[in-house]
Amino acid sequence: MSRRSRNAVPAAAGAARCTVTVCRGCCCGTAKIPGLDHAGQLAQLRQALAGSAQVRVTGCLDACEHANVIVVQPSAAGRAAGGRPVWLGLVNDPDAADDIAAWIAAGGPGLADPPGVLDLYAFAPSRRVRGRIEV
Repeated sequence: MSRRSRNAVPAAAGAARCTVTVCRGCCCGTAKIPGLDHAGQLAQLRQALAGSAQVRVTGCLDACEHANVIVVQPSAAGRAAGGRPVWLGLVNDPDAADDIAAWIAAGGPGLADPPGVLDLYAFAPSRRVRGRIEV
């Protein structure tokens, strides 16, 4: 008998989609970033990306100076086209989830340019920090 849930996405299907990793550790998703409904933001991302990307929550990504970090990882096709994970920090605007969803709907990293507003959030983490999520 398999431990996999009946509703689980097969690995091949998950790999074909972008993955959005939402940091909810030390600073991200806590009262240290005031004035933002962190649970609401996560729910909004999950709703906006339902069926088009896997959304997962992780502990601290050690990029606290950019607290409220979201990492958009390319789909398999995006990776094959040269796409790499895009790190977004200080994502405190409620409209950002819709911008991320629009980008992923267009193909995401490697297949489509992000909406210009996402450039305001993009940052390059240290190699040590990048290694924690880029597998």
